[in-house]
Amino acid sequence: MHLFDRDISLIAQEPLRFAGTITDNWSVNGNPDGGYIMAMLGNAILQKSEKKKLVILTANFISRSCQGQAWLAIERIGSSRQFERWEARLQQDGKEMVRAFGTCTDDEVPRENRYEKRPPTLAPLSDCMALPEIPRYTIFRHMDVRLDPGCAGWMSGKLTDRSEQKGWIKFRDDRSYDQLSILLLADAFPPPVLASQGVIAWVPTLEMTVNIRTIPTTKWLKCIFRSHFINGGFVEEDGELWDEKGELVAISRQISQFQKQ
Repeated sequence: MHLFDRDISLIAQEPLRFAGTITDNWSVNGNPDGGYIMAMLGNAILQKSEKKKLVILTANFISRSCQGQAWLAIERIGSSRQFERWEARLQQDGKEMVRAFGTCTDDEVPRENRYEKRPPTLAPLSDCMALPEIPRYTIFRHMDVRLDPGCAGWMSGKLTDRSEQKGWIKFRDDRSYDQLSILLLADAFPPPVLASQGVIAWVPTLEMTVNIRTIPTTKWLKCIFRSHFINGGFVEEDGELWDEKGELVAISRQISQFQKQ
């Protein structure tokens, strides 16, 4: 079993209630990565949904989760011929930490593809900068992230006027992709604002949505994450994940607080 699968595994306690353990293997500044938490919630939904394609998951991060025991409860809140909609909650020490809403389908009807944007243009892998292991950022021990040189200057104090991160990503252990791993991948790059603002104290996510379009089969994914507006103490981050064949894998959006050091 791959580490990621072990770390999102759940034990059924009641028909719609599960126990899990949040590990320290997917941490950002010592805190569980939001995409990792979403993968646990998505796993709970898929345990019970009759429709097995999770296509949308939106999570509201109410309080900061921590390493240790967690309880997950799910409820089906709607169903139609094409879709099931679920609510999922994660609690620790009797306190609700995250609430999520998921949409599942089993629709296999071929659909039209029409893209009005192209995949990001990236430097070759050999020219990109591999993110090193960073204390308290354990996610980079397990994710192989290669930043395009054009947005990696912040690591040496060279900032740009674009809040953008783009590059390549895969699991270091070459785990294959599925719906749950895509939730993690959508939150595995450094925040785009680092490219323009430098290393800041904290950009805690308040809400995140991932829309999964297809499951990739290529080894690497090409990703781009962009922020346009820092105001009112908030910043948005819009993400795109593409496979090496030029197919869109997922889009994401998260809203975070912006706190400068």
